[in-house]
Amino acid sequence: MNKPQLIAAAVAAAVGSSLAMGGGAIAADAKMEKCYGVAKAGANDCQTATSSCAGTSTVDGQKDAWVLIPGGLCDRLVGGAKAAG
Repeated sequence: MNKPQLIAAAVAAAVGSSLAMGGGAIAADAKMEKCYGVAKAGANDCQTATSSCAGTSTVDGQKDAWVLIPGGLCDRLVGGAKAAG
C-alpha cells in the first residue's frame, strides 16, 4: 500500500468510527418500547399470533402486532398498549 492509499484508509477509518460511535450514543440515549395495537396493516415489527414475521399484520390496529417507538409515546397513542391485547 502506498502512502496516499494509507492516508485515505486512515481517514476513512477515523470518520467511520466516529460516525459509528455517535450513532450508538444516540441510540443508547433513546429508550424504546414495544407498543401494541397501533401498527398499520403490514407495518408491524415482529410476528403476531396470526402472522409469522414482521410486516405481515393483516389489519390496522391489530391488538397483537407491535411497533418499536420512543419510550413514553405508547401511553399517548389512541389504542396503544404495552402488552398484547
